[in-house]
Amino acid sequence: MNDRATSEMVQGTLDMLILRTLITGPAHGHTIAHVIEHTSENVLEVEQGSLYPALHRLEHRGWVASNWGVSENNRKAKFYKLTAAGKKQLTAEESRWQAVTSAVNRVLRTV
Repeated sequence: MNDRATSEMVQGTLDMLILRTLITGPAHGHTIAHVIEHTSENVLEVEQGSLYPALHRLEHRGWVASNWGVSENNRKAKFYKLTAAGKKQLTAEESRWQAVTSAVNRVLRTV
């Protein structure tokens, strides 16, 4: 996919993908980006310029919490974990995403 296609995510999609990634447990930014990219078979590219503002926004909303720790490379890193409010938000976002993708698919089938 071209750079434009990978950088134009639907508003809120990155937030949902981050929340979904954290459902498996705490992770630092680099790992979150890697999991999203790997799981999407490298169709989705998560750039630091988008990832860290999203993580800060999610933390400000109370959907993730963070603490400092040591990464697998023995470096200081900020680890993020999903909160109870974040789990609830993820459920709502997944439902909204299913409704949106179903609607887009209906339009694509009628044209």
